[in-house]
Amino acid sequence: MIQFDSFTLDNGLTVIANQDDKTPLVAVNLLYRVGAKNENPKATGFAHLFEHLMFSGSKNFQSYDEAIQMMGGESNAFTNNDFTNYYLTLPADFLPHALDLEADRMQNLNINVQSLEVQRNVVIEEFKQRYINQPYGDLWAEIRRLAYKVHPYKWQTIGSDISHIENASLEQVRSFYDNFYQPSNAILSISGNVSLNSVKEEVERAFGKMEYKRTIFPAYSMEPQQKDNRRIKVFRDVPSDVICIIFPMSCRKDRQYFVQDLLSDVLSNGKSSRMYQSLVVEKKLFTEINAFISGDDDAGLFIVMGKYCDDISLEQGEEAIWHELKSVCENPVSEQELRKMKNKNEASATFSNMKILDKAMNLAYYAHLGEPDRINKEREFYNSVTIRDLQQAAEQMFHLDCHSVLYYLKNDRNEIE
Repeated sequence: MIQFDSFTLDNGLTVIANQDDKTPLVAVNLLYRVGAKNENPKATGFAHLFEHLMFSGSKNFQSYDEAIQMMGGESNAFTNNDFTNYYLTLPADFLPHALDLEADRMQNLNINVQSLEVQRNVVIEEFKQRYINQPYGDLWAEIRRLAYKVHPYKWQTIGSDISHIENASLEQVRSFYDNFYQPSNAILSISGNVSLNSVKEEVERAFGKMEYKRTIFPAYSMEPQQKDNRRIKVFRDVPSDVICIIFPMSCRKDRQYFVQDLLSDVLSNGKSSRMYQSLVVEKKLFTEINAFISGDDDAGLFIVMGKYCDDISLEQGEEAIWHELKSVCENPVSEQELRKMKNKNEASATFSNMKILDKAMNLAYYAHLGEPDRINKEREFYNSVTIRDLQQAAEQMFHLDCHSVLYYLKNDRNEIE
C-alpha cells in the first residue's frame, strides 16, 4: 500500500506527496495535461517540441541541466498522446531548489528565436533518425493512420508532418506555452525523504504566487466505432516482413481495459505463452510474435504483431494468427494460464512502485486519470478478471469483419507482388 497525501493550491496546481524515509533522495515529477491529441491538426508536434524547449533555460536559471547537475541530480522528460511528463531525482536537501527550477520554467521559460531554432533543429534531426533512417521507424505512423480516421491519435507525438515544426512561428509556440503550461493544468508529485509539512511549505513558496488561469482545450472528435475491414501493404528497406492485425479496444478507465490487457498477456507474454509456443516454437512461422495494447486514455488499440520467418507466405502467417485468436474464443483460458498472468502482473506492479521515481511518476499518472489511489487499486481490478471475462472479451474483439491489417514488407517483396 502506497501512502500519500494530496492538496491543491489556489491557482489549481495539484500536489501529491509520498514520504519514504528509506532513501536520502527525492523524486519530483511534473505532469502537464497536454499531449499530441490536444494539438491543432494543422500545427502538430508542439507538445513534443516543448519536451525539448523546457530544457532551454528560464528567466532565473539560464541552464536547467547545469543547475540540476550542480545539485547532484538527474532529469528527463517524455511526451505521449495524452500528456507531457518531466521528472528528476536529487538529494532530498535540494528539494526547495528543484521546486524553484520547475516553477521558473513553468512561468518564465526562455522562448526566443535562438532557443526555438536550436530545439526545432533537434526535433527535425530526431525525426530523421528515428522515423526515416531507422528500420521500421514509421511502423507506428502507418498503424495509426490505418486505425484512426478521426481521432487525433492518428498522428504520432512528433507530429503528422514535420513541416509543422519546420514552419512553427515564435507566436504559435508562445501561445501554446501560455495556454497549457499553467499551474491549473499540472500535477506535481513528490516522493522521497521529505515530510508532508515541508512539501506544503516549499510548494506554496515556489508556486503559490502564480495566478490561476484556465487552460483551453481544443475540441476533438472521438473515433467512431469501426464497422469495416481495412488492409494495406507498405514496402520499406527492412530485413523482415511484418504483419500487424489491429483491433479497437476500450479506454483506459474502462474495466474492459484490464480484461483486454490480461488477454494480450495470455496470448504472448513470455516464451510459454500460447502464440509464442505455437507460432514461433512449433510451426516456425514467425521469429517474433507479440500481442499488446496501446494504453491510451481514450479508446486505444489491441495489436497482434508478427515478424515473419523467411520463405513463409503472408497468407500462411495471417491464417495461423487468426487460428490462435479463434482458439482463445472457443477454448477458454485455463485457470493456470490466468493465474500465471495475474502473478506476473502483481510482481510487475510491486516492482514498479519500489523506487521513489516510479512512485512519483505513477502517482501523477493516476491523478491524471482522476484518482491517485488507483496506484493501490489497479491490482484489484486485474485480480477480479475471470476466465469468462477473457473469453467474452476475445469473442467481442476478434471479429473477422471489424479489424485492420497492415503488411509492412521488404522492398524485394514488392517485386514479387
